[in-house]
Amino acid sequence: MGLDISIEEDRWLEADLEPLVIEATEAVLSHFQLDPEACEISVLACDDARIAVLNEDFRQKAKPTNVLSWPAEELAAEEPGGTPMAPEADFTGEIPLGDIAIAYETCAREAQEAGKPLADHLRHLIVHGLLHLLGYDHIRDPDATLMEGLEVEILGKMGIDDPYTVEDSPNYGRIG
Repeated sequence: MGLDISIEEDRWLEADLEPLVIEATEAVLSHFQLDPEACEISVLACDDARIAVLNEDFRQKAKPTNVLSWPAEELAAEEPGGTPMAPEADFTGEIPLGDIAIAYETCAREAQEAGKPLADHLRHLIVHGLLHLLGYDHIRDPDATLMEGLEVEILGKMGIDDPYTVEDSPNYGRIG
């Protein structure tokens, strides 16, 4: 798999980020029957300060967020709730999917507030980010329903509980 992980925030090393990213990435790619060896993905593991700059630069929101994604290609379905187009290999035979950035402080705070292991929340955010790379989104309600359903299904196969139905924590899992 062409997975490039850049760690700018050392606390991600303590969180054992790399195997968690690999596990979540393999789960998503397997779900969509994509060859992990052909897919190209970059992950930036940063802090809140760095992601706040990226969030402002790309989304005009001057605040930190948990995860950001930049798809290599626009695959989104035009109709609400529709299935995005499948990614295709480029002239080299590789499938460029795009880039993901994840912020340590926000991710750790959200996990703590929800009483969930950081590793589980990280896997959820990586699954979420990868679904964005594959053309899924949550802006329109039908799209959000589809995307959240896929997240729950993929995370369930990984042994992770549905992040959208955690008692006493109504906002746990809400991404973005």
